[in-house]
Amino acid sequence: MADNELVSLFQSIGLTEQRAKETAKNKKLAPTLQTTIAEAGISETGCDKSIGALLYTLASTITKNANTHLSYIARAIVDKKLKTADQVAAAIKYAENAGDKIVDTDFDNACGVGVIVTQEQISNAISSFLESKKESLIEERYKLLGPLLAQARQIPELKWANGVAVKEELEKQVVALIGPKDERDIPSKGKKKDTDKKNPDVKVSGSNSNKSGRNSVPNMFLEGELAKLHKPGGNTQIKPELMEQHLKETGGKVFTRFPPEPNGFLHIGHAKAINVNFGYARAHNGLCYLRYDDTNPEAEEEVYFTSIKEAIEWLGFSPWKITYSSDYFDNLYEIAVELIKRDKAYVCGCTPEEMHEMRGGDDGGERKECVHRNRPIEESLIEFEKMKEGRYKESKVTLRMKMDMQSGNPQFWDLVAYRVLYTPHHRTGDKWCIYPTYDFTHCLCDSFENITHSLCTLEFRMSRESYYWLCDALEVYKPVQFEYNRLNINNTIMSKRKIAKLVNEGYVKGWDDPRLYTLPALRRRGIPPEAINGFVQDLGVTTSNSTIQVSRFDKYVRDYLDVHAPRLMLVVDPIKIIIENLPDDYIEELTIPFKPKDPSMGEHVVPFSKIVYIDKSDFREQDSPDYFRLAVGKSVGLLYVEHCITCTDLKKDSEGNIEYLICRYENGTEVKKPKTYIQWVSESAKHRSPVYLNEVRIYNNLFMSENPLAHPEGFLKDINPDSLKIATNSLIEIGLNQVISKSFEISKKDFENVRFQAIRVGYFCLDKDSFINENNETENKYILNKIVSLKEDPKKN
Repeated sequence: MADNELVSLFQSIGLTEQRAKETAKNKKLAPTLQTTIAEAGISETGCDKSIGALLYTLASTITKNANTHLSYIARAIVDKKLKTADQVAAAIKYAENAGDKIVDTDFDNACGVGVIVTQEQISNAISSFLESKKESLIEERYKLLGPLLAQARQIPELKWANGVAVKEELEKQVVALIGPKDERDIPSKGKKKDTDKKNPDVKVSGSNSNKSGRNSVPNMFLEGELAKLHKPGGNTQIKPELMEQHLKETGGKVFTRFPPEPNGFLHIGHAKAINVNFGYARAHNGLCYLRYDDTNPEAEEEVYFTSIKEAIEWLGFSPWKITYSSDYFDNLYEIAVELIKRDKAYVCGCTPEEMHEMRGGDDGGERKECVHRNRPIEESLIEFEKMKEGRYKESKVTLRMKMDMQSGNPQFWDLVAYRVLYTPHHRTGDKWCIYPTYDFTHCLCDSFENITHSLCTLEFRMSRESYYWLCDALEVYKPVQFEYNRLNINNTIMSKRKIAKLVNEGYVKGWDDPRLYTLPALRRRGIPPEAINGFVQDLGVTTSNSTIQVSRFDKYVRDYLDVHAPRLMLVVDPIKIIIENLPDDYIEELTIPFKPKDPSMGEHVVPFSKIVYIDKSDFREQDSPDYFRLAVGKSVGLLYVEHCITCTDLKKDSEGNIEYLICRYENGTEVKKPKTYIQWVSESAKHRSPVYLNEVRIYNNLFMSENPLAHPEGFLKDINPDSLKIATNSLIEIGLNQVISKSFEISKKDFENVRFQAIRVGYFCLDKDSFINENNETENKYILNKIVSLKEDPKKN
């Protein structure tokens, strides 16, 4: 069936046009969904959206062992015997162990067919449940609502109850028990808890020693797709004794892993993977490995290993163990030999080009088996030993898995397990000249490490079948693979290859250039890790891809900084003011808070003198009725200063440029209260004021369009020429020195942790190119990075 016909078919069951198109492109899901619709008997008629959603769920989650009964389950959905996604999941699980024939009564019992849970039953069950949680609920109040809802869904008598009805009843009874939300349930901004004075608002900590309990678990693990995952021991094995051994070794704990390739720097998409893997383990009191997938020595460098570990720890997580795929090279080689002996692998002499043609080529033609596929087992064993001994050149031979070349899934077309590569490995040196592939290594390392939940992104969905095939072919413990959506953000790119091009050709200044969305770049820009964690946790996990607006990410950063960042006055583009009616030696010391209405942030002293600097944007030569800042003959307020100033004149040089403004301090006359107050800094040698900044770097989106890759001339043509602007004569108040000292006490001179809000300008941090000598400020070099802008007021002039 042509793609346009598939799109029409999928729309006929209620999918949106966009989702129908995405599904039609999915080479594994599309044929399964097409078959499901046919088996349901609605290829010509279509169905309503609710039934279509369940058929889609069936097609996307049906397992190999249950596929024999796809038709039966599809008909049960159309006949409205199965009415919820939970019932469909139960049907698949029942079908996996049903053998050749389904017994109707057993099926109905297993899937809750015809079971009606009344509102009274829901009410009674929730009442009993909340009574057992009463003490905790009274103490924790609405912070406990999310976890309680997740637990309520596990109540046996509510297994087949309407989920919405359960949620509404729970919320109603919670209100009746503890009353409506009040000030106790409003997050306290700026007040630090004694238990965590350093990072009070971190939602997730990777440390397994955290004792805060499930109340600190983000909702992404209590609701939605991740809440539906199996418990340890719930994944069927080809031999029951494999699960027995697995549970004996793990004690029934959840085990996850984060398996990055050490061939580049992590980006914000990896931040989601880190949160999902480490966070899921923590949510279930489990353990998470950091496992470097170091099977390609050509692309791996020590700097990447170090950066990956630093990024994980920066986000607040601690691996239970750090392992490497190379730890298992000996095991993997022995298993490859075993696979050959089981007639499940063979040594292939085809070139990569010949292999591509045998898989159908560019045109997707007929697929053919390799002529070496059926060579004798002993011959393949001898040839594989020759590969190991270095008797073949690169690309001349490979070890391939004997899978199914006629499968509709390309991940079943006799994947390569080992290839010849004469590149020394950073850990094993010259020991090996053959290296295992990802497709061979990944599932086996998961098996070795007793991973219970192998969590990965959607591009690996088609690999799930080959993942399971290899574990079963070798009769080893088989983890469960679950795929979730990647984190994509517009106005940027995530591809390592394309970022490398930007770096190598000088469009950006390294992998940590703050215009990029690599984790080192975000860290250098001053993005708080807590904001990144909160962002990815609140996005949650789904099984369909989407792209997030960069403005949505900025909001999380801004909201975090609004609570935690002190306020300072920064003048990016200064213009000098001489206050004519003040004495030359006039100095007034003003004590101002680092954050109004938050005494915990402390206060500091700034001088106010005869010479003041304001930003050029706060002055106009040509006044207008809708302009409320400074102009000749107009008054404006200076933040924290008792009286306003009035501009009386200005002085220009011979070229017509303004040298300075002449103003009057209105401390002796009645002047109408100004409509606007602006930031400023003042000169005072005694106070070493102002602080002169070497650079203020203002960052904007690196690309002009939301999807740079869509540019007809390539993504490099979409680069924003104004993505970086640098001011070199900016001034800031002396409170900066106190902010730096306080930050260094906590962070040991991590410059990006020196964060503050520049009033009316934005949020900033110190860049790593700065130099700070607290004993001799004259040596200091101050370079600021703009983190994010302030929230714009749509009514602002």
